[in-house]
Amino acid sequence: MGTTQLESVPEPKYWHLKTVLSDALDSEFAVGEILPNERELAARFGVARATLRQALEQLELEGRLQRRRGVGTTVAPPRVGVAVGDYAHGWTDTSGEDTWQTVDSTEAVPPAEVARLLELAPDALVHRVRRTRMTHGQPLAAELLYVPAESVPGLAAIDTPSGLARARAVLRELRRLELEGREQSVELGSARADDAKELDRLPGAPVLIVTTRYVAEGRIAAVAVATYRADTCRLTFGDAAGEELLAG
Repeated sequence: MGTTQLESVPEPKYWHLKTVLSDALDSEFAVGEILPNERELAARFGVARATLRQALEQLELEGRLQRRRGVGTTVAPPRVGVAVGDYAHGWTDTSGEDTWQTVDSTEAVPPAEVARLLELAPDALVHRVRRTRMTHGQPLAAELLYVPAESVPGLAAIDTPSGLARARAVLRELRRLELEGREQSVELGSARADDAKELDRLPGAPVLIVTTRYVAEGRIAAVAVATYRADTCRLTFGDAAGEELLAG
């Protein structure tokens, strides 16, 4: 590969470099191909490695690149639609290529913000159900579903204190409630170590955090905090389809 020097431009150098790199991805690299290391790329484009990292981080955020454990930085595949609708954040799991997989459940004190959304005291115990969303066999999102005891009163008769059986029991009892509505918010964040491990990404990778508050029988029945991979996802809105996350 030849050497491409950047000319002086009014925009930040890393932003201009991002455009140059994007063109190179289109013309020189195939989907899944591993990029040269940072030293080689910085030398090719005549920039400092700090500038290069900023450009690479922006391309990752835009879904052009993926950083994978033990592999490196690769060219991301085209995005496909993954709806964030009733089936995705409802009481039931789905079947087929795109599905939530229930992992386990335990009693826990929720984070302060979740307790506030549930309208509970800061030290109140709730059922915390952990699920992973898969698409085409790959992890797309990790979710923690927080359920107050009063939302699943029938659970008192179940002896299993934790684990997969308990999680399924919580979801089964939750389905008995008639869902009246949902309130959702989305924010950009960085993957914590546990989320990064579940999503096969590096800690600090960009993520979309979708918080859903469920209303049933006139009260807040549960709160879900789902962490989506932002390197291959973006949120769109449509009158027909509702919210949609696009993911690769």
